[in-house]
Amino acid sequence: MSYNVSFISLGCAKNQVNCEQMMALCAEAGYSIQAEPAGCDVVVVNTCGFLASACEEAIENILEMAELKKEGKIKKILVTGCMTQRYKEDIFHELPEVDGLLGTGSYGDIATAIAEVMEKGTKPCHLGNIHTANQSGERILSTPPWYAYLRIAEGCDNHCAFCVIPQLRGKYRSRKFEDLIDEAKILAANGVKELILIAQDTSRYGIDLYGKRRLSELLRELCKIDGFHWIRIHYLYPDEMDEDLIDTIAQEEKICSYLDIPIQHCNDKILRTMNRRGNKEYLDWLLPHLREKIPGLVLRTSLIAGLPGEGEEEFQELCEFLKKHRMERVGCFVFSPEEGTVAAKMEYPEQEIAEKRAEIVSELQSRIMDDYNESLVGKTIEVLVEGYDRLAECQFGRTYADSPEIDGMVFFNAETRYKPGSFVNVTIEETMDGNLIGTAVEAAE
Repeated sequence: MSYNVSFISLGCAKNQVNCEQMMALCAEAGYSIQAEPAGCDVVVVNTCGFLASACEEAIENILEMAELKKEGKIKKILVTGCMTQRYKEDIFHELPEVDGLLGTGSYGDIATAIAEVMEKGTKPCHLGNIHTANQSGERILSTPPWYAYLRIAEGCDNHCAFCVIPQLRGKYRSRKFEDLIDEAKILAANGVKELILIAQDTSRYGIDLYGKRRLSELLRELCKIDGFHWIRIHYLYPDEMDEDLIDTIAQEEKICSYLDIPIQHCNDKILRTMNRRGNKEYLDWLLPHLREKIPGLVLRTSLIAGLPGEGEEEFQELCEFLKKHRMERVGCFVFSPEEGTVAAKMEYPEQEIAEKRAEIVSELQSRIMDDYNESLVGKTIEVLVEGYDRLAECQFGRTYADSPEIDGMVFFNAETRYKPGSFVNVTIEETMDGNLIGTAVEAAE
């Protein structure tokens, strides 16, 4: 029997890929995928459970769907993803509106669960094995057609003291090299121009499956595929970056000079306490080394304010580190003592203090980013066109320095209305609110 199914995907890009795979499985089962929940037989809420705030967002979405269900606009609600895996024992009890659950080890059961909830009137609960769940499969892309994510591994073995991911996603599991190349070729054939590599830790790719890191080899093979213009890498752990990888990024023209390297902090004591490998001395060497080797490099990192052990001295050390290295993209989060983590049992600064420190970091980083943007005024930069802003009455897009839905935009005037997904050279004339303003000079090759 055919059912109308709508998906709501929350959280990270890795979660988004899971959702795309579930949509493909539903389509294969003969179900119709709908963009809007209203009027659907089943709404699937694919949750994030990494932080308490993410769980709150998931619950808000579930309750919103519960209202539609109460009004008779939808029939059933299924909840999948990390929050389900984390709080599986509590969801049915606390959220009786939910009609079924799938954990992170059971995405492949989505079509079966829909049939169960619609035809048997039961409340299915599929949890599976988070350490062995299949990672491959067809996808229905939910991104714009010109970019897509390629998840190269699942799970994590790092066991950072503040993080629950290993409990939710299982041990680190690289996907087969050949499967990744095959999937990438399909994406390119379907018009994807920007390929974004993701995993909880991309730099470890291959170590579990092949006994050695193979990210640089994978990147070189991906660069050979016709169709990709940009290849972007997210979530490179600093201690896993060897010279072969750095040289590959520097030498391959398709690889964006943009690296997402989450460091969380720079203080040695805090890093040790949080079970992070490496130290400040290494970071002080690595970041300039990367800039020396990779022309035009833009660095993104994530930081946590208010970690256990962070006093005023440690915080000032972090601020000085930022001033020294001037990373162009920084996201600073307030420490969240997550249930089930080692860090939650430690002493940590009061919430108010942590929030104030995060604000200070954000203000500092805003000035660094403004300086970077000002340095681009007068330069001509390649831009990936993404659409037309009717309010601003101009086109917009991104440079290699801007990852989708994370970083800034380029707004530009042009005599030609360029097709989204095409590339154009834009001369930057000014900056505004973290974005760039310019004029198109010619289409890029």
